[in-house]
Amino acid sequence: MCQLLGMNCNVPTDICFSFSGFQARGGATDVHSDGWGIAFFEGKGTRIFLDPQPSCTSPVAELVRNYPIHSKNVISHIRKATQGAIGLENTHPFMRELWGRYWIFAHNGNLINFSPDFDGSFQPVGLTDSERAFCWLLQNLRQRFGSTAPARADLFLSLHELTLQIASYGEFNYLLSNGDCLFAHASSKLAYIVRQAPFAQAHLNDQDVTVDFSELTKPEDRVAIIATLPLTDNEPWTVMQPRTLWHFEEGEPVNTLETRAAPPKKPA
Repeated sequence: MCQLLGMNCNVPTDICFSFSGFQARGGATDVHSDGWGIAFFEGKGTRIFLDPQPSCTSPVAELVRNYPIHSKNVISHIRKATQGAIGLENTHPFMRELWGRYWIFAHNGNLINFSPDFDGSFQPVGLTDSERAFCWLLQNLRQRFGSTAPARADLFLSLHELTLQIASYGEFNYLLSNGDCLFAHASSKLAYIVRQAPFAQAHLNDQDVTVDFSELTKPEDRVAIIATLPLTDNEPWTVMQPRTLWHFEEGEPVNTLETRAAPPKKPA
C-alpha cells in the first residue's frame, strides 16, 4: 500500500520537516520503494518532482528535503505498486488542467476492475487505477459544470457523490487540490493535525529529528498536515473516520461528509 502526505496552510509554508519523516518511509522505515513524487502550488503554477526510485535514496528527494519551497497546498506520495509497472508514467501525484487551474491528485489503495469510459477530455497516460480515477473525476466535474468552476460548496457535494461511486471498487484514500484548497478522502487510513498558536516542539516518528515551531512561525500561522499515518510521536493527531471526505482550507478542516453508502454502480 502507498502512503500519502498533504499540507494545507493559510500562509505559504515549507514542508521540509514533515517530508523528512515521510521520505524515510519510502524504503528505509517502510516498504514503499516503488517511486515517489511531490507537487507544490505557487499561485496558479506548480512545481512537481517525480522519481521512480525509492524516496529514501533518491537524490531528487534530497533536493526537495533541503530546498524550502513555500506553498499553501502540497501533495506528496510514496508508492508500493499494485497496478502498473514501476515507471515515471505511473508515479504519483498526477496533474491535469481544469477550469484554468492545475489539479493535483494522489491515491493510496487498490480499485478492482475499475475500467470507466472516457470521453477524450482527460486520458490516462500510465496504467494505474489511480490515474484512471483522477481522469474520471475531472471528466465528470467538467460534464456537470461546463467551462466555469462551481462554488466551493457545490464542488464538494459533487466530489462526494463521485467518490461514492469509485469507492465501491475498493480502497480509495486520496488527496486532491487545485491550489486553493485540499480535499482528502479517508477510505481506510488517514490522519491530520492542525498546527497553530501556541506552537510547540514536534518529534518525528521515522527519524530522530525535533523542531520547535514557536521559533519558525508567527502567531497567526495555521498549518494542516494530512498523512496516511501520523508523522510525529508527541502531537495530538486526529484519525479520520474511514469513508469520510474532508475539505481543508486556510489550514483547517471546514467540511466533512460520510461516504459509507457506496452504491454498486459502474462509472461511465
